[in-house]
Order: sequence, then structure tokens, then C-alpha cells
Amino acid sequence: MSSIENMLRDALISALKKMDMEVSSLPQIDLSKSKQKGHGDLASNIALMLASQKKENPRALAESIIQHLELPDDVSKVDVAGPGFINFTFHPNVHYQTLRQVLKEGSNYGRSDWGKGQKTQVEFVSANPTGPLTIGHGRQAVLGDTVSRLLEATGHDVTREYYFNDAGRQMRVLGESVQLRFQELIGESVDFPDDYYQGDYIVEIARKGLEEKSETFKDDEDLIYFRNLAETEIFDLIKSTLVRLGIHFDVFFNEKSLYESGKIKAVLQTLRDKDLAYDQDGAVWFRTTKFGMEQDRVIVKSTGEPTYRLPDIAYHKEKMDRGFDRIIDIFGADHIATYPDVLAGMQALGYDSSKVQVLIHQFVTLTEGKEKMKMSTRKANFVTLDELMDEVGEDVTRYFFLNRSMSSHLNFDLTLAKTQSDENPVYYVQYAHARICSILRKAEEQGIPVDSDPDLSLLQTPEEMDLIKTLREFPSIVTEATRQFEPHRLPGYLEELATVYHRFQHGGRQDESLRVLTSDIEIAQARLALCRATQIVLANGLKILGISRPEKM
Repeated sequence: MSSIENMLRDALISALKKMDMEVSSLPQIDLSKSKQKGHGDLASNIALMLASQKKENPRALAESIIQHLELPDDVSKVDVAGPGFINFTFHPNVHYQTLRQVLKEGSNYGRSDWGKGQKTQVEFVSANPTGPLTIGHGRQAVLGDTVSRLLEATGHDVTREYYFNDAGRQMRVLGESVQLRFQELIGESVDFPDDYYQGDYIVEIARKGLEEKSETFKDDEDLIYFRNLAETEIFDLIKSTLVRLGIHFDVFFNEKSLYESGKIKAVLQTLRDKDLAYDQDGAVWFRTTKFGMEQDRVIVKSTGEPTYRLPDIAYHKEKMDRGFDRIIDIFGADHIATYPDVLAGMQALGYDSSKVQVLIHQFVTLTEGKEKMKMSTRKANFVTLDELMDEVGEDVTRYFFLNRSMSSHLNFDLTLAKTQSDENPVYYVQYAHARICSILRKAEEQGIPVDSDPDLSLLQTPEEMDLIKTLREFPSIVTEATRQFEPHRLPGYLEELATVYHRFQHGGRQDESLRVLTSDIEIAQARLALCRATQIVLANGLKILGISRPEKM
């Protein structure tokens, strides 16, 4: 929030106090970009929000609020529009100062420290090492990394963490799958079960085993060899895929360590001591009804094997004990009905579950034309994340996973993603950046001197002012995208900025006097400053998204 916005918020509160309104009960005073040109720079809907409460006409209430306002010097005009919006118009110097701020702060423009000092953990991907990452994993990987980048841009101390399990039935099936493929490679006839892992990657791992061993493996000791080989090979593949996508983890946490350290048993005993766990029908149940759930949950099956809830509760206890101020879990939609049990476990153990923020993302459907591609890890009729990047590149992959709300189902349009034109939104944004770099190079070639303090008041056309005003929005976009955990806001903003820039540049093609590299050196220097500022913001936004900033296209 800028100083002007803070001053306007304070001015509105002061005006309402003068009108004898109870300020403590007021709703949040919202200040947002005016939706229509000519309606000022910022608008407040406070009159509309208060009208029903005060039983007054919202437009009349807005007029009354204006009469009691003491405006800061930076505001040149205030008026009422529509049903009762209060619109504020800034003095042009405010916008010129924005431009100076962008140029001065450079790569730091848009960053803030509102999260400074907050030790924050972000857990994402967390796929077990049973196969390569698919496009479903890809969306979560990019969302988690971008949420982490946003948090870092707002001052948080971020730890990226990957949680996995390399034990249990699925790993035994994985090892047996590789062992059977190995036996096939050495010429044995095998009966391969339908529910075993059947992808080509299983054959490749078996081939790796063939390079190391030559004899037939059948007993339990050999199964351990194949399971360990598969785990090593697949985890190496997962890590290389993530690195290719620009994602690095600080911690890889193994669920098995919770068993080996006794932490899972300790959690279970604590729940029993608090009478929050009981035995019934041979299983152990967690009294989740004590925490608002409709029914209790099984945490240890009658076989003696814990359900996912118990190790997850132990894992979150371990996170809390590491002293994180905020814990952010990013899950697919298949977790939507189950994560509340883990939060209840935190409460049961005496921890503040409000420190845990769970972000749920919807699934991905890969389409090419009208055809939808089905995905199954076991059947291996899936598209791997590496295959997707081979098709469209890392930048497009990241951008397409980010340009829709995580709460929305994502149709990944492969045809559009492979289009190398301005129809493709990532190319559209990157082209704006590259185009500015080209203009700056031409200015240098033409010998136009760089002015560190150009006369920005020469920027007066509607296109120039629209571009400056759009640049001004960037810090609040970054902050709100972080606060609301909505990284899709940033691609939307960058596309808008690219559109406003292209409109500004188009004016120069229509009218020579509007060109950036005009014969009037002072105007050229002012417009070059505007171009540099736009380049800075595009680059800063793309960097947060983890996307490259090409200088030529």
C-alpha cells in the first residue's frame, strides 16, 4: 500500500468520524484502480458498503463524505461516479514520481518487507518415488515455487520442503515391477500383474540393473536391491526434472524417519493420554468429532498399519517444533476432504493450527485440439513433465500452469502452448520485454545520451500516462498476490502491462511525433526512461514467475 493510499484511507476514516459514524465497526475501506478511464486513479466503494447500514442513498452518502474530506496535496480532484463510488484523481507529479521510483529501485521495485522476520515453510510436490513427475505434479511444483518466490519478494524467510515416503506396499510393488522386467530382459517368461507399474521407465531401470548384474534375481534380498535401485533412479529423475523447471528444494523429508525416530508412536501415545484415541473393531480411532468433524477417523488400521493421518500429524508436529511462523501446504484437490483431520491433530496436540495454511489446487487436463489425454501412473499412459517441457519449453510450461487461479480446473492447451506468436500469452509478455531491449539498443546506436534526470513532465499523451499508471500498480499486485496466495494475479497483470506498452508503442508507428526515438532529444530521453521503467517491471514480474527475460526474439 503506497503512502498516498494510506493517506486517503486515513482521510476517509477521519471524514466518517466527523459524520459521527462508529469507525471501529466499519468494513474494510477498499481502494482500487478505477475501472473506467476518466474516473480518476483510485476509487472507493465505502459509501455503497455503508448505505444499507445507514439507510441512506449511497450517492448522497458519498457526496456527504466528500464534503468532510481533507485531501492530501497529491490528490487534485475527488468526485462521485455511478451509484456512489468516490473517485480520486492524482496530480501528474505523483505519476512522474512513480516513474522515478521504478528507475531508482530497479530490480527491487515491487519488493516489500511486510513479511520480514517470518520463518515460513512451503511444502509442495511431495510425490513418492514411484515414477516420473507428470503434468499434474507439474502444476503443483510451479505453484509451490511461485508462492515461495512471492513470499521471498515480500520479505519472508522461506524454506522449500519436499515430503516423501519410500516404504510401504507401493514401494514393494515398484521393486517387484522392476524385478519382473529384469527377468524378461534376461529371457525369462513372467506373468506381469495389471496393477504393477508398467511404464517404459520401469524397463529402463531394469536395464540399469542388467548392467550391474547378470544373474536371475528372485528372493527377498534381490527384491530389496531392485526396490533401492528404482528409488534411486526415480528420485534422481524427479530432482533433475525439478531443476530443469528452475525449482530447488531446501529440505527433502522422508516419512520413514518419523517411524525410525519413534515420533509416530509418541504422537499416538499423546492422543491416548488425552483420551483422543481409542480402540474399536481392532483399529485405533482419533476422536475428530471433538474438533467439529461429523465422525471419528481411523488412524491405525486393524492390520496395525497407520493410515496417512497419523504420520501426517507427526510430520506437522515436527514442522511446528522447528519453529516455523507459517506453514504452507500445497495439495491437489484429492486432499480437500482429508487435510482437516491433520489440522485437528495439531489442535489435539496443543499447537496453533491457524499457523498452517492449506492451498488446494485443481487438476490439469492436457488437450490438443478436442482430444483429452488420460493419465495413470500405474498404466503409464501419462504425459511426463519432461515430455511436456520437450514440447513447449520450460517458460511456457511454467506460465501456463500459473495463468489460471489454482482453484480452477486447468485445461492445458498444447496447441496454443506450442504457438510462437502473440497469441501465446508468455510470448506476448516476453516480446514486450525484448522489444524494449531493442529500442534501448537502437537509442545507444543513434548516440542518444542517457539522461539520469530527464524532464518527465514531457510525458503527457494518454498512452504515456496509462503506461505510467500501470507501472504504479506492480507493488500492490505482488503484495496482494502473496497475501491472497493467488500467483495467477501476476501473469494477468503482466499481460495487461504488455498490452498498454504495445498500445504506447503503436502510437509511434501511427504518428512520427509519438515515436520513442524522435528527433526531439528531450522527449526521446523522457520516453526512453518510460521504456526502461517498463522493462524493469516486466523483468521483475517474469523473475518472480521463474520465467526468462529475453532481450531478443
